[in-house]
Amino acid sequence: MKVISSRQNSIVQAYRELAQQPDSAGVRLLLDGAHLVREARDAALRFESVVVAASRLDQETEEKIIAESLEHAGVDVVAASDRVFEAISPVRTPSGIVAIAHHHSTTADAILEQARLFALVIVDVQDPGNLGSLMRVAEAGGVTGVIVAGESANPFSWKAIRGSMGSVLRVPVARSVSIDTVMQDIRKTNTKAIAAVPRDGWDPDAVDWSGRIALLVGGEGPGLSARVVEESNERVSIPMDAPVESLNVATSAAVIIYAARRARR
Repeated sequence: MKVISSRQNSIVQAYRELAQQPDSAGVRLLLDGAHLVREARDAALRFESVVVAASRLDQETEEKIIAESLEHAGVDVVAASDRVFEAISPVRTPSGIVAIAHHHSTTADAILEQARLFALVIVDVQDPGNLGSLMRVAEAGGVTGVIVAGESANPFSWKAIRGSMGSVLRVPVARSVSIDTVMQDIRKTNTKAIAAVPRDGWDPDAVDWSGRIALLVGGEGPGLSARVVEESNERVSIPMDAPVESLNVATSAAVIIYAARRARR
């Protein structure tokens, strides 16, 4: 296995550039940690490269086992001294293995064309950790596709990918700069838009979740804009006992998505 010992190596630069500027199309993904690299391998993604910390090769670590299995499968795997690996890994405490994998991109149009549609539309969620959690909840709850719109964080950044625990590798995820375009496409595809609002909406268990559904959730704090709520077909709110007035966006989405999952079975 080739060993790189210079921070000026082109491989180091490739990882640092992708960490700083994620691929907006979601084709090249930076994966940090054994869990995500294994998930990408199991999802049959093509690897551009894999780098493992040299110190992890001294024993039968999980990183060593994964790296060797990928190398045997013909993947370009290199080892890096711990000092160099610190420059490659985007996290403060390096995990021991990183990879760049190629992912099949999709579009909002393709997601909205699905026959039995249950889409999650995420609007203006700026925290990549929350965005990752939402994608994880979406996969667990049977959502068929995720559209990330407005001023949301990049769902293909390493932080969002890590927050999703690998769900972004499997669930169709598309970016759309304009929520206006998304709303137009929802109407064109005969899809019912259901807006999650803090109050004055239907109880999640009282909503008719049958048919083609797009559930819209808004960003931390302001939530969905009044215009988006007005353009939606229905509103849904989670009943909460006082004095609690709101929940984290991922928690709220989980409650609503699982209500829809029960109804759609």
